[in-house]
Amino acid sequence: MTPTASSWAPGPLGASTPGLEGFVTERFTHDGTTREVHHLGEGPGVIVMAEMPGITPRVVEFARRVTDIGCSVWVPQLFGEPGKGPGVTTLARSLVPACVSREFGAFVRGSTAPVTVWLRALASAVHERAGGPGIGAIGMCFTGGFALAMAVDDVMLAPVLSQPSLPLNASGAHRADLHLSPEDLATVKARADDGLCVLGMRFTGDRLVPAERFERLRAELGDAFVAVEIDSSRGNPHGIPAIAHSVVTEHLVDEPGHPTHDALNQVLDLFRTRLLAG
Repeated sequence: MTPTASSWAPGPLGASTPGLEGFVTERFTHDGTTREVHHLGEGPGVIVMAEMPGITPRVVEFARRVTDIGCSVWVPQLFGEPGKGPGVTTLARSLVPACVSREFGAFVRGSTAPVTVWLRALASAVHERAGGPGIGAIGMCFTGGFALAMAVDDVMLAPVLSQPSLPLNASGAHRADLHLSPEDLATVKARADDGLCVLGMRFTGDRLVPAERFERLRAELGDAFVAVEIDSSRGNPHGIPAIAHSVVTEHLVDEPGHPTHDALNQVLDLFRTRLLAG
């Protein structure tokens, strides 16, 4: 990855994007691919990759929480329209194009999504600008596994996999697939042996994130993989619905003692420990 292949440019002029008030929007280009990146705060960088259908109000709320602990957040616009809620129409407009895009490789096993090349370049550029010992990243749902792919680079110190749903297809070998090439998986395993911590979160009844995927992560990464699996079975003590999917956004119950509240704090603690301590 050559530094000269990447560049920043000012974002659109005029009023800030609705729902992203206070964020600065810039354009980041790597090897000819340009996307908008929304930035807020100061301190070591955390890349927040939105779930479907895009940068919803709850994703923005999560990003603001990250800035509250002393990190900066960088939210790339990978799909969808910022500020829109997760309605049926907005979901369809984002999901269908993303599923057929070669960049995301939504149904492909044993291969790293091409979009992660751009995301890794973004991570390097963010670290250069934000400083600190390295950066963190969280992927959610469709982007959930991208943080793991970004961990092939030493700059990534705090990868979080929130309900990693790719590759899609909850049958056969897809269920345990990590959406990584064998070469990238070997690199991540070597980094895990050297002290990298990978945090993963899912609801136990979430059909988009099979239990086999987390079992594979445990088998490959050992103690370096910290799994947060929240009971959403029938009759669970917190009344979490069977359809629960989004751990730190749409299905977050921000009350002390609730397992999603604890999961949110675990994410923030990882960023504090790896990016801010000392």
